[in-house]
Amino acid sequence: MNALQLWILAGLMVSGGLVAIGWYFAPAQPDLADALGRVSPASGARQPVADTSERPELADRLGLWAMRHLPGRLWGRTPQRDLAILGRSVHRFYGEKLLFALIVAAGVPLLAAIFAMTFVVPMAVTIGAVVMGALFGWLVPNGNVATAAAEARLEFNRALGSYVDLVALERSAGGSAARQALENAAEIGDSWPFRQIRDELARSRFSGEPPWDAMNHLADELGLPALDDVADIMRLAGAEGSQVYDTLRARSTALRSALLAAEQTKANALSGRMAIPTTLMAIVFCVILVTPAVLRLAAG
Repeated sequence: MNALQLWILAGLMVSGGLVAIGWYFAPAQPDLADALGRVSPASGARQPVADTSERPELADRLGLWAMRHLPGRLWGRTPQRDLAILGRSVHRFYGEKLLFALIVAAGVPLLAAIFAMTFVVPMAVTIGAVVMGALFGWLVPNGNVATAAAEARLEFNRALGSYVDLVALERSAGGSAARQALENAAEIGDSWPFRQIRDELARSRFSGEPPWDAMNHLADELGLPALDDVADIMRLAGAEGSQVYDTLRARSTALRSALLAAEQTKANALSGRMAIPTTLMAIVFCVILVTPAVLRLAAG
């Protein structure tokens, strides 16, 4: 292979890698049947649970091996709450970190070897690129988990607003006790936040634990302050027999207002981001118009 062919091959590999990265981070086109199924009254949203297939994936096997043989301080801070709300195991998270780091660390020397056929690549540059690439691959799963957990918490808070309204109606119209109101409201919804609350309430009934303590435990495990507030409100209703209808409706309204404000902030950020390409195009157009006049002045 001559130098031109090597450069073409290197360019194809780099451009292919950039296209693969862009395709990975680009938003996926939703499936129409799946989207209609999620909004159908007869079915709820898909619950984010871990893979329960009998044959473990490569990330699972690699993570289990790493937990047995590598020191614990190597992993740093593990996002336990984010993994809990996503239903992912810790060993899979560790396996993904190792897998990403190994893939990037193995790809950099291969790319350096291709470039070395044309010009000399210093060993220090190759080693530095391997270290930086492995560090980047090591941190990618952390970012993915944090982003997915934020979306899951947003979905949970949306469902929690409806759940609080249902609990308030159970207390006001049905005259139900605190536990009965919480359980009856959780039976109505079929989305994964309702199932999480329903399962936690059922566990508390069998263990003899007060339902508000169980909800406090779930809120602490998943990192949901809004659910913790609802549990405190129901604690007053159960322990002191307080009328909490107005308090629950006010909490539901506040929760929806917070979600609306967050959506507006996100929309404003996206609108501001859309102005950047337009501004760059205007700058390029101005440069194209001004360049001939500047060149004539410089030549004349």
